[in-house]
Amino acid sequence: MASTRVLSLFLIIFSSAFLSEAEAQAQAPPPVAKGLSFTFYDSQCPKLESIVREHLKKAFKKDIGLAAGLLRVHFHDCFVQGCDASVLLDGSASGPGEQDAPPNLTLRPSAFKAIDDLRAAIDKKCGQVVSCADVTALAARDSVFLSGGPEYRIPLGRRDGLSFATRDATLASLPAPTSNVTVLLNALSKLNLNDKDLVALSGGHTIGIGHCSSFSNRLYPSRDSTMDQTFAKRLYSTCPSSNADNTTVLDIRSPNTFDNKYFVDLMNRQGLFTSDQDLYSDGRTREIVKSFAVNQGLFFEQFAASMVKMGQLSVLTGRQGEIRASCSVRNKRSQSEEGIWSLVDDLLQTTLAQS
Repeated sequence: MASTRVLSLFLIIFSSAFLSEAEAQAQAPPPVAKGLSFTFYDSQCPKLESIVREHLKKAFKKDIGLAAGLLRVHFHDCFVQGCDASVLLDGSASGPGEQDAPPNLTLRPSAFKAIDDLRAAIDKKCGQVVSCADVTALAARDSVFLSGGPEYRIPLGRRDGLSFATRDATLASLPAPTSNVTVLLNALSKLNLNDKDLVALSGGHTIGIGHCSSFSNRLYPSRDSTMDQTFAKRLYSTCPSSNADNTTVLDIRSPNTFDNKYFVDLMNRQGLFTSDQDLYSDGRTREIVKSFAVNQGLFFEQFAASMVKMGQLSVLTGRQGEIRASCSVRNKRSQSEEGIWSLVDDLLQTTLAQS
């Protein structure tokens, strides 16, 4: 209790000296990718955003954990060959899909179902005009807002991809929770995301749960010295062995509310994953963590900007891709079209394997 009071006093003193500089460093809104716009569906589906929001309001009353699940699906989609809803595709006869890769095995089935339910609700009102990729992006945005986070606009007009990434490509594109800041910064720099994007997007861990297998490296064979001892005892009770298969919340202070308490956790050495706690341990990102811990508005502003930026990674627009009738399978094509797209898929997978 005493340590908590000391930290609170420190945050108050620290904030007065640091906020002006941190606020000056807030990222400007990112540009909108060619083919996307904020008014994309105004004529074809003018009530799109209200359909999504009202549907999710009802869903979250039954299961608030769904919000974190939908946010995570969007992350795992965009980081692997861009925001093209490829993570929603089921595996094919030629091989497993992205969902079968180890980082995606813990994506919530309820999140995939929610996206299918949203598509059905949208199609009923507007017809098949909205892509699964846009539904996924909107669901993630509203998951943040309806959990207490910032409200922000996102450009729309994404098209759905025609193939999914290989297992190896998926593994290579999604940094493990055991990653340190160096690994994370290197991975994000390839996507033109910077240190502020890294810390802000990591703040998505203010909601959701983590599996023992994702942080057991910090408990076994011995406790990570950067972890608070009391926090460690709590985790040992949840994961009594290195192969335990339980879960715990990512943010111990407000696990179901999207706020800045995740960064307070890090300053108290109570981050769950290595990829979380190292943001405070590493000098390259520590000051950003501090700025978000003392100023929730600053975090919200940067998170919104970084989400819009991430949500435009390698998007398909115009005549690229398709608008799937079912988010889990590609649209049916004629035999001749299938032959052409089979060649395209083979070429794409070869390119991904070599990249």
